[in-house]
This record gives sequence, C-alpha cells and structure tokens, in this order.
Amino acid sequence: MPSPTITLVIPAYNEAEYISTCLEFVRRNSGGRLLEIIVIDNVSTDQTGRIAAGFSGVRVVKEQQKGLTRARQRGFTEARGEVVAYIDADTQMPAGWCERVAAAFERDPKVVLVSGPYRYYDISDFRNLLVAFWYRCAYLVYLFTGYLATGGNFAIRKSALDQMKGFDTSIEFYGEDTNVARRAHQFGKVFFDLRLVMPTSGRRLKGQGFLKTAALYGVNF
Repeated sequence: MPSPTITLVIPAYNEAEYISTCLEFVRRNSGGRLLEIIVIDNVSTDQTGRIAAGFSGVRVVKEQQKGLTRARQRGFTEARGEVVAYIDADTQMPAGWCERVAAAFERDPKVVLVSGPYRYYDISDFRNLLVAFWYRCAYLVYLFTGYLATGGNFAIRKSALDQMKGFDTSIEFYGEDTNVARRAHQFGKVFFDLRLVMPTSGRRLKGQGFLKTAALYGVNF
C-alpha cells in the first residue's frame, strides 16, 4: 500500500502555555510526513491562536462552538489528508511517531484507526508505572472488544470518518475516544499499538487525582 497523506489536527482551548512547545516537537519530529497541520482554536480567550499562527506551515481555524468533540469534528471537515491524526495541545510528539502511524495503515488496508498510550512527562516515574499498568489492563480488554483509542494519540482514515458521519458532538469529554474507536471498528480494524507512545502533560491527572482519573476513564470506557 502507498503511504497515506496525513493531516495533523490539534484541538486547543486556552493552551497558550503549551501550544508553542507542542508545535516545536511536531516541527522537529514529524519527518516531513504531514500534508498539513491544523490547530483548532476552540473559543480561546488567551493567545493560543496568535501563537500557533506564528508557526510556518500551521493553519489556525477558529471553532466558535466550545467542546472537544466539536473541535475534533471541525478538524475532520477541514482536513485534506487521507488520514486525520489527532494529538492534544500539551503533547510532545516523539521522533518516529508519524512514520509508525503511516506504516500501520500501509501494512494493512483494513486498518481504519491507529492509537497508542500516553506517557506523562511531568509526573513521577512511579505514577507512570501505574499508568503503564492501566494501559496493559485496557489492552487485555481491547483484545476482547477489538477497539481502544487514546484521544490525544490516534489517527483515523478520513473515509471511515465519512462513513461514521464524523464525531458524536453530544459527548463533551469522557468516553469520546472510546466512542470513536467503537464506531470505527464497524468499518475496519482498530489497531492499538503499545509502542506508539505519546508524551503528554499529567496536569489533569494531578489536578483531580490518579485514582479518580483512572476510575473516570475506566467507567466511561
């Protein structure tokens, strides 16, 4: 299979503190594999959009309806690539991420969605071990269900999104990634790759607590 063209979409709401670093990592580590980079400025009241617009090759699109799934949906409608990849504004894309995503689609034309776990760059090693354990437990469930996705670390064929009629914008936050993976699974294979790791901030995990966060994600999954 030929390598698919990839659009990278980064939803962002008041991410002025993180968006510059995120885009620096994208620029450094995407290996020229991206057709376009789109930042969805989701009603930010800070300088998120202005900062992102200062990066060459980045297109900023304003989405006036607040909400993560609405921002993801706008990215889908704006994307020109055959594959639409989604990361969060506080992630730090590692070298080889784009190549690994592209290779998963190249190997098997039946694959419609590729995802992997998070690793948190600003929490303790012990907590990261707990996170890794959580993902391995989730992976066992994935082997049974056939679907699993991490919201800030996945890529999906645009043709599958077309068939799915895009994202379910009635979901505000928790469970939106599982919803996408479950629906995509109706149209092909969902590949969860434990080696497709995306470093991200643990600010939400630290803010509401590890156990509460793990429970919320588990229940909504």
